Amino acid sequence: MIKSILITGCSTGIGLHTAMTLNKLGYTVFATARQLKDVEKLKELGLDARQLDINNFQQQQQVLDEILGLTDGTLDALFNNAAYGQPGAIEDLSTEILREQFETNVFAWHELTIRCLKIMRKQGYGRIIQNSSVLGFVTMPFRGAYNASKFAIEGLTDTLRLELAGTNIHISLIEPGPIESNFRKTALQKFNDNIDVQNSVFAEAYQRQIDRLSSDVGNKFTLAPDAVTLKVIHALSSTKPKARYRVTLPTHIFAMLKRILSTRLLDKMLIKG
Repeated sequence: MIKSILITGCSTGIGLHTAMTLNKLGYTVFATARQLKDVEKLKELGLDARQLDINNFQQQQQVLDEILGLTDGTLDALFNNAAYGQPGAIEDLSTEILREQFETNVFAWHELTIRCLKIMRKQGYGRIIQNSSVLGFVTMPFRGAYNASKFAIEGLTDTLRLELAGTNIHISLIEPGPIESNFRKTALQKFNDNIDVQNSVFAEAYQRQIDRLSSDVGNKFTLAPDAVTLKVIHALSSTKPKARYRVTLPTHIFAMLKRILSTRLLDKMLIKG
């Protein structure tokens, strides 16, 4: 039975809601956040919280060692959730900025996953859940860095699923559309830090992106984090967890459209956003 779980990115949104819910359900939850102030808030909420910058591989191992010391050397599940989105047209992204997106959204997840897999192979079971996105199988303009990072996660996860066949270690993808979180706030900060709007051929189009990211109100399809938490619970508790869990109406619609439309027609819809 899956009882202990390590969750990354628990300061707000999906990570926080999932950690709180699983804790109430009796799971042994190890909640992590990058900033110490967020760790303290998590502790005040009654969680076993630890500081983890997932880009710090030494800190990854330190946290895992602490957890294993409390669980007799076992870890039942990992929920890779900590990530951010770097907005901007691809031609306005420096290679360094793109690399930073992949360092957090892909390479750090890979490192933590393979460390946890060593534990799970030794104990003979485990669950790994990857929080991907609708943008892990369709793309939208001005989100190229994030699109690419989630496509990479989907490819790595699909491959791992094949390689883990018969091991009693299950890996699942969650593909949310818009979810209430601080995602847009962080994305706006990354946009302001890294994109030279005035000297871009997309300067006019960027204003619409800024307006979208500046809004505290999601679109009519935006769901609360519990929509994702429910899928995490199924992926942890089911004897046959799904390979993919699609969350929000846009995710279901685009999955269907990708199957039935030509690339040209799908592109027209995606360009309109």
